[in-house]
Amino acid sequence: MAADDQAMTFEQSVQAAIELDAPLNERLAVIAAAVRHLNSEFADAVDRLVDRLERQGAGAMAPTAGDAMPGFLLPDDEGKLVSLTDVLAKGPAVITFQRGHWCPYCRLNAIGIVEVQRQISELGGQVVVIMPERRKFAKAMKAAVGAQFPFLIDMDNGYALSLNLAIWVGAEMERLMGLGLDLPNYQGNSSWFLPIPATFIVGTDGIIKDRFVDPDYRLRMDTDDLISALRRAR
Repeated sequence: MAADDQAMTFEQSVQAAIELDAPLNERLAVIAAAVRHLNSEFADAVDRLVDRLERQGAGAMAPTAGDAMPGFLLPDDEGKLVSLTDVLAKGPAVITFQRGHWCPYCRLNAIGIVEVQRQISELGGQVVVIMPERRKFAKAMKAAVGAQFPFLIDMDNGYALSLNLAIWVGAEMERLMGLGLDLPNYQGNSSWFLPIPATFIVGTDGIIKDRFVDPDYRLRMDTDDLISALRRAR
């Protein structure tokens, strides 16, 4: 099968996952299955990465329910500085870390949040996506998923590092990802660090009410759980 055919087949799988009427993690599993079918070497490398991160306890020291959410002041996709204080002044917040515009799991995760945006708004909730990419790439992802909420730029993963969420992908994944992705260009550095795609539900008092932190980037907080947590955060 030609490389272009493989890419098209994968994009068809991503589109099928987007259109599937199922919980978010079932939709994400469609993407993971497509990756394994089309590139078993890459899928096996991801399994090894996740195993390494789990053995190292990656994400275990991130803030948890009952902790105060550390503050941030980050530029959004329009270049405007946004602080946690600004966000919480409008209501409880969904703060979610995404790896990048190139990540199909992140794209679907963001689409899942967009799909429940009306419910989030009815609960007075605010959504903030945080990404370690240059502004034009964050802006492109926001447009691609049809989001109305801000995408904040965490250059060099500074905020993610402060939350113990930033991880090095490792030499093997750097080599494999580098075959098709220009991460240094997207991020403006050559570190090959990415955030664990965590989600925090934060009350207006600044206290974390719930969180989802998993070093396996193929898994995310389901939107039903997100809505339930946001309801408790009011």
